[in-house]
Amino acid sequence: MDIQTLAARVDEIWAGEEAADARELVKQALDLLNSGAIRVAERVGGEWTVNEWVKKAVLLHFRYSDNREMTAGPIEWFDKVALKTNWREAKVRSVPTAIARYGSFIEEGAVLMPCYINIGARVGAGTMIDTWSTVGSCAQVGKNCHISGGVGIGGVLEPLQASPVIIEDDVFFGARGEAAEGVIIEEGAVLAMGCYVAGSTKIYSVPEGRELPPGRIPARSVCVPGALASRDGSHQTYAIIIKKYRDERTDARTALTSILREGI
Repeated sequence: MDIQTLAARVDEIWAGEEAADARELVKQALDLLNSGAIRVAERVGGEWTVNEWVKKAVLLHFRYSDNREMTAGPIEWFDKVALKTNWREAKVRSVPTAIARYGSFIEEGAVLMPCYINIGARVGAGTMIDTWSTVGSCAQVGKNCHISGGVGIGGVLEPLQASPVIIEDDVFFGARGEAAEGVIIEEGAVLAMGCYVAGSTKIYSVPEGRELPPGRIPARSVCVPGALASRDGSHQTYAIIIKKYRDERTDARTALTSILREGI
């Protein structure tokens, strides 16, 4: 079955059509997602587009799948989604206790420290997901990024979100930060430790001397957590502050360590 036909069938099942082959169709979609043949969001004509039918297939998988026991030595799970395997063949370095669920896709050359990658998520080539970081359901992380320890990248399944978080190529995301509610972090941006970005988070650019629209961190911006005063001065509201845009010094401080990616 071609992808266009499969997409139409998944939409019909989502709309409530009873289909004897529903379970198999959803499995086909999940297999394609797991292999990287399809993705939840992709760039079309320079803009990010969400493939809604793929997101629906992810949700339908939970309806049509049964919980089952999964074990790793003495450790046991009970869930509806299997774990990804065959890391050697995928040419991905997966450190012990890193977990990626089936239906996520990790590109060749990525490094997974002890982290968690949820169903529908995608991680680009050369990217490191560092210790205790989580990549939520359907989130998209680009190539050659560093997602530092303890970063949370929000998913779309609960609460149900319209768009996934998108982190473009060459982003450096500092430790213990978080991105949620479908925000887009554009190519080459640097977020310092402790930056929290949601769809309504205020963004202020020092170089431009003004507040920017929420929901999108500009390309190559260098961001720190801060606050903006209310109009009446009675309180302050958390904000992302763009201190500057990347320069040679920033590039040197955020350069990836190639030796950590050799021999994968």
